[in-house]
Amino acid sequence: MPGCYATLDEAAQFVKDGDTLALGGMTLYRRPLSFVKALLRRSEPPGELTLLSFTGGLESDLLIGADCVKTVRSAYFGLEAFGFAPMFTQYAQEQRIQVLEETEASLVMGIRAQISGCGFMPSRAWLGTDLPRLRPDVRTVTDPYSGAELLAFPAIPCNVAVIHGLAGDRQGNVLLNNNLGIDMDLVYVADVVIATVERVVDKLERTTDGVIIPFPGCDLIAEAPSGAAPTSCYPQYQLDGATILQYTEACSAGRFAQFTADFIHS
Repeated sequence: MPGCYATLDEAAQFVKDGDTLALGGMTLYRRPLSFVKALLRRSEPPGELTLLSFTGGLESDLLIGADCVKTVRSAYFGLEAFGFAPMFTQYAQEQRIQVLEETEASLVMGIRAQISGCGFMPSRAWLGTDLPRLRPDVRTVTDPYSGAELLAFPAIPCNVAVIHGLAGDRQGNVLLNNNLGIDMDLVYVADVVIATVERVVDKLERTTDGVIIPFPGCDLIAEAPSGAAPTSCYPQYQLDGATILQYTEACSAGRFAQFTADFIHS
């Protein structure tokens, strides 16, 4: 059997202290919550993580509140219509985490550089802004052909990427739907790619309402029904706004630990 399957708890052991962990999905859609639960169920959850995501949401906020995170690299961090991400906001204000300033362009350029095996990727992004003052590692270079000044965005390495899919088959293929975010980029950039899937089937059928990551794009597949809940996973289930509101209310009342203890075992 080409596909390598594991339980969620087995898959969670691949994340080590100090790793750069990328979490797929977008805002409150198709986030790998079941995997985050498994990380937090470990007797010793990983620490000093760098979180890498196009947008950070509930899945990332839980890891921050559990003291697993040292650095955040994301173009947005919040809960959309449900407001600020409470633990990210608190930890950032108290300077308990490092927020590495990123935009959509800097993340994409850094990931492309890593995929290409280059030390950096040049771009016109950020020219004429104050952002380079916040990121001294982003340096200027001269285009050898035009002489134009460009910014050099350094490559972003990634140890483990976790994405959530609709299904995986016995051959190791994984089905996502068409709302990809940067999940396909994460498949190429990460050293280890873990896919949690709603169900395992014998063979995936080609579809116009989704994208199949062919084997060996994912190193490990773990079955996780409702694995993105309470975020949505079209067309399987909708956003569970009530649970997200319970989370924000619990954090506001200083009950993050109690909520998390119940949530990770649900």
